[in-house]
Amino acid sequence: QVQLVESGGGLVQPGGSLRLSCAASGSIFGINAMGWYRQVPEKQREFVARITRGGMTLYADSVKGRFTISRDNAKNTVSLQMNSLKPEDTAVYYCSADPVTGPRYWGQGTQVTVSS
Repeated sequence: QVQLVESGGGLVQPGGSLRLSCAASGSIFGINAMGWYRQVPEKQREFVARITRGGMTLYADSVKGRFTISRDNAKNTVSLQMNSLKPEDTAVYYCSADPVTGPRYWGQGTQVTVSS
């Protein structure tokens, strides 16, 4: 199994920045893409950003130009730099890891709150 642990969440003012990190451990040899999702109460978990082992990235339209996903394959970590944060970015952010085969792995989540 793969274990994912997120860190870096917190409270920030609108327009501010946060950097989330996710550390992967376990049987990581079969992991291809890693990414970030977010979820608010009463809503479905939504895609935020994704990065493949080769560095190809994909972003949700709502965060494009503001968030940057990066990955260190040697350290088995993935990060999300979040700039120009908006109140609507408030959510629990989850790290994800996709194996070549089998189900997606999830971290425990880290709270991001954007508020004045």
